Amino acid sequence: MGILADFTLSMLGLAVAITVFAGVVKGVVGFGLPLIMISGLATFLPAEVALAALILPTASTNIRQALRQGARPAWEVVRKYHIYLLALFVTLVFSAQLVLFMPQRLLFILIGVPVVLFCLMQLRGWVPTLRPENRVRDESVIASISGLVGGISGVWGPPLVAYLTATNTPKTEQMLAQGVVYGFGAMVLVGAHMQSGVFNAHTAPLSAAMLIPAFLGMALGYRLHDRMPQKTFKRATLIVLTVAGLNLIRRGLMG
Repeated sequence: MGILADFTLSMLGLAVAITVFAGVVKGVVGFGLPLIMISGLATFLPAEVALAALILPTASTNIRQALRQGARPAWEVVRKYHIYLLALFVTLVFSAQLVLFMPQRLLFILIGVPVVLFCLMQLRGWVPTLRPENRVRDESVIASISGLVGGISGVWGPPLVAYLTATNTPKTEQMLAQGVVYGFGAMVLVGAHMQSGVFNAHTAPLSAAMLIPAFLGMALGYRLHDRMPQKTFKRATLIVLTVAGLNLIRRGLMG
């Protein structure tokens, strides 16, 4: 049972509800599951336990998203974004080892500030423009930032979403690219945090217990994504993520 043995029924119910909601958002816009999970779970769990809880749901739902269109399109995305994947791998493995040495309050701030800035930028309609001739440089820099933050927090979505938006990537490719990149990063994260000690025999049962809620939420999110305007749901998601980021900053500043 691991850490689940210490959970009350209300704690488990809250964790399930947070994970289902995170799965819905993931199904609608393609990202947000780890951010919502760590923001919600960290309100009543230590940061490293919240991080461990999201590892298996993040990896599994991203693999599902990457393969939704089939294996062939997923492989094409791997080929197209191989620079991004390589830079993400290197920085993710490195930064994951810093989790246990970083003060928890600083961790919350490091997650919250970039997320709030990203969301506010998107809500105000500002979209950066990147030139195709600088693709290798841009992908390397953005992926490195994503990996550094992701290894510490389990959240590496916002930089990728900003990059895909800035390069005017079509909606279908955006969803597929997010699934491939996040899935790759999540598998690396599992290994990295087995090494760091965050994901272990004590915390793994909690992460495994969140798999079914995550997939149920994602299935509902896909139905909403397919039937309703994407723009409306993306805006709503950005608002939710802004609130989640502000909550992390609050916890970092107030302890």
